Amino acid sequence: MTTSPPAPPMAPPAAWATQATKIYGSGAVEVRALDGVDISFQSGRFSAIMGPSGSGKSTLMHCMAGLDDLTSGKVFIGDTDLTLLSERDLTLLRRDRVGFIFQSFNLIPTLNALENMTLPMDLAGTAPDQAWLDEVVRTVGLGDRLRHRPNELSGGQQQRVAVARALASRPQIIFADEPTGNLDSRAGSEILEFMGRAVADLGQTIVMVTHDPGAAAHADRVVFLADGHIVGELDDPTADTILDRMRSLGD
Repeated sequence: MTTSPPAPPMAPPAAWATQATKIYGSGAVEVRALDGVDISFQSGRFSAIMGPSGSGKSTLMHCMAGLDDLTSGKVFIGDTDLTLLSERDLTLLRRDRVGFIFQSFNLIPTLNALENMTLPMDLAGTAPDQAWLDEVVRTVGLGDRLRHRPNELSGGQQQRVAVARALASRPQIIFADEPTGNLDSRAGSEILEFMGRAVADLGQTIVMVTHDPGAAAHADRVVFLADGHIVGELDDPTADTILDRMRSLGD
């Protein structure tokens, strides 16, 4: 009798957490921002995290990105357990394997757009992959603005630089916290399209926290939180299906 060869081992998710718990305060003022959350984010997908104010969505992102510590539970980037890392090793992991996009842009005003894009690699003492960097610049449409400083760029262009900076080092995963929060609707839509293209065309993995159903509709998957718990998911979401789910959560 012939037997089938064993299936190849599955690669770990880009990021995942098990029994993730984050508690602020104690006693009568204790707040469980995360209460035993199990979640995973697969590579090559654009995921959004949504929920009412105080649901724990930003806390979940910060803990999964290594920006905050869990009270208990585990969180992983790939197969690396962040809860076991020293502060130095955690800093290196955030620098080398994780990209960040925030609504405040966080660009260095004395550096031009290209210098801001390559800053993490410059700090690490590594040279960018020029072919990849050229592809990132092409994807975000900034080829004619590379020598401009942030104060010479519009808000949408500054956020494109921030997106390109997150992509430039080809991280394992990118976390985006309300990345369109400081942009008008047109610029915000452009940024979301660029992020979607980074996933579809460049193979990146993005996890975005947002309160905006229109923004979340650009994602492949939406995860809903309420009171520190995962309370639902949607694949291939639309703004309407997201709104329906949010109404059921009381937001």
